[in-house]
Amino acid sequence: MNSADKLQQQVERIADHLERAQLAEYVQLINSPRRLILSNLLAGTARGVGIAIGVTLFSATIVYVLKQIGALDLPIIGHYIADLLEAVQFQMGDRGFIYYQHQK
Repeated sequence: MNSADKLQQQVERIADHLERAQLAEYVQLINSPRRLILSNLLAGTARGVGIAIGVTLFSATIVYVLKQIGALDLPIIGHYIADLLEAVQFQMGDRGFIYYQHQK
């Protein structure tokens, strides 16, 4: 096998690796600003919606757990949890549910 054959095999191997890496599609995307902007806008919107849903579910879980702990009427931390739930209820105003009625 001569050096021309080795070089040909290396070029074919590199071409195969580049094809697998989808470099042509990437270059085409970079050369099309409209398509790049649309792709990034869609990805950013999906990421933002996912974060909003995740934070909402996490917050609802925390409030639910605090509600359950506040309902236990624990002597030491029950008062602090009740105050925290009152603050959340105040911030929600008329938009939310009444989770816990703390009596002073």
